[in-house]
This record gives sequence, structure tokens and C-alpha cells, in this order.
Amino acid sequence: MSETRKDGIRIILGLLAAMWLIEIADVALNVDLDQYGIEPREAEGLVGIVAAPFLHGGFGHLIANTLPFLVLGILIAFQGAVRVIWVTLIVAAVAGIGTWLTGPDNSIHIGASGIVFGYATYLLTRGIFNGDVWEILIGVGVAAIWGTALLGGLVPQEGVSWQGHFFGAVGGVVAARVLRRERPAPAAA
Repeated sequence: MSETRKDGIRIILGLLAAMWLIEIADVALNVDLDQYGIEPREAEGLVGIVAAPFLHGGFGHLIANTLPFLVLGILIAFQGAVRVIWVTLIVAAVAGIGTWLTGPDNSIHIGASGIVFGYATYLLTRGIFNGDVWEILIGVGVAAIWGTALLGGLVPQEGVSWQGHFFGAVGGVVAARVLRRERPAPAAA
């Protein structure tokens, strides 16, 4: 395995470790870090755009995000560390800003599920933008395994940030489009 792939996997593992350490600290120290999530249309809620993916409403919430974050993130990491960083930054920005702009008043949005949705839609769409059969097949696999959960996460439910899920998914498509590989120009006949 190439060093850049290993670095990409290390980034995913590091992000996941940070999520777990923050949740452990939040519970052990009883400091209510969740207050630093995205608070829509409030200036102090802007910090949540960066903080929200690392904050979870308990271990159940974190466990639900852990496996898909890990698997989907590692699939992206096979394209290297730089790709993981760019996909994560694009998805987090689109998910965070979209949630900040559209979330309901007097709410706080937390969790890595916006990133998970973005990773999934990135993997679903990158093959289409790149014209790569293997990437399309990976996208089909992602849809087969997580498709129902992805669609269900977009249905408005009490206590669930469908806005984070939706804009995370939009961010994944944006990342796939922005980061697409340039196709060689057809040869002149």
C-alpha cells in the first residue's frame, strides 16, 4: 500500500479518535461540549461548522456514525491523504453552512452524520464525474449497503438534523464534481 494511502487512512483514524476522545471527555467531565454545535443563524453558532462533526449526543449517536465514517472514509483514503482532506473540508463546509442557514431556530446540530452522508454521495457520484467503471461499481456497492439509511436520514424526524444530512450529501456531490479528474482530450482524427 502506498504511503499516501496509509496517510489517508491515518487521517480518517485520527478524526475518528478525536470524535471518541471528545465524547469521552464530554461525558467524563460533564462539560456539555454539545453547546458548541451549529446554532442556525446565530453568530456564536458559526463555530459549530468546525466543531459539530466532533460532537455527539451520547455514545449511541457516536457508535451509529463510527462504522460508516470509518468504512466510507477509508474508501476515500485509497485515493490518498490529500483527497481525504479535500473531500472532508468541502463536505464539512457545505454541510455546516447549509445547516447554519436552514436549520430551525433555537436548535443545535451536532454529529458526524453530515460528513458520513457527504462521504457516501462522494463515493456514489465520483465515478460518474470521472467516467471510471471501478468507481461507479464502488458507488453501486455503497448504494446497496447504505442506500436505505441514506434515504431514511433525509426524512424529517424529531431530534435528527435532516438539514445536516441533506447538505452533507450535497457537499459530497460538490466534492466529486470539484475534485474530478481531467479526462484526456480525444485524439484528432
